Amino acid sequence: MIGILLVDDHELVRTGIEHLLNEAENMKVIGIARSGEEAIEQTDRLSPDVIVMDVNMPGIGGIEACRKISQKHPQIKIVALSVYTDGPFPHQLLNLGAHGYVSKSCPIHELINAILTVSEGKRYLSQDVACKMALAKLPDQSSSPFNNLSYRELQVVVMTLQGRSIQDMADMLTISPKTVNTYRYRAYDKLAVKNDVELTRLAARYDFISDAPIR
Repeated sequence: MIGILLVDDHELVRTGIEHLLNEAENMKVIGIARSGEEAIEQTDRLSPDVIVMDVNMPGIGGIEACRKISQKHPQIKIVALSVYTDGPFPHQLLNLGAHGYVSKSCPIHELINAILTVSEGKRYLSQDVACKMALAKLPDQSSSPFNNLSYRELQVVVMTLQGRSIQDMADMLTISPKTVNTYRYRAYDKLAVKNDVELTRLAARYDFISDAPIR
C-alpha cells in the first residue's frame, strides 16, 4: 500500500483528488496539508511514501516545501502538481528533489500512474510537460530569460510580481531584507530590466505569470 500525503490549499480540489486516489488499487491518502508549512509538519509526523504537492499555495509554497522535505527526507517521493506546464518551474522542482511533475489538467489515471512510477524510484513527467521541456531545448526555440534564474532569484522575482514588499519576502524566505535585495538585483541584471515595471512587461511577454500566482 502506497501511503500518500496530499498537499493542496483548495478544499474542493483536495477532496476530489483524495476520493479518487483512495479508490485506486494499493493507494491510500494518509494525510492532508493545506500549505507548505503543514506539508513539512505532516511529512515529519506521517512519513508518507509519496507526496502529491500543489505548487501554488500560500506561505512558503510548494517549491520551498519540496526543497526542505527533499533535504530532510530524500527517500520520500514528491509529485509536483501545477497549472504551469512550461517555463522554469518544472526544471526548478525537479532540480530541488521532486520526482514527478504533473499538470493539473491531466486525467486522474495519469496522476495515479505518476504516483506508481515515482514510488518505484523512477521519474515521471506528464506528456504536456515533457513535450514543452523537450521543445525548450531545441535550438530554434526562443528560450525564456527566466530559465536562467537561480532558485532564490526565481522566488524573489515571483514575489515581486505579486507585489510583495521586501520585508514580506524576507519574512517568508527567512533571510534578511539586504539578502532579498541582493537576489533582486542579480535577477534584474540577468533579465536586463531596471525596475518593476520593466520586469512586469517582460513577464507578460514570456507569459511567465498567468492567472494563478506561485508563492
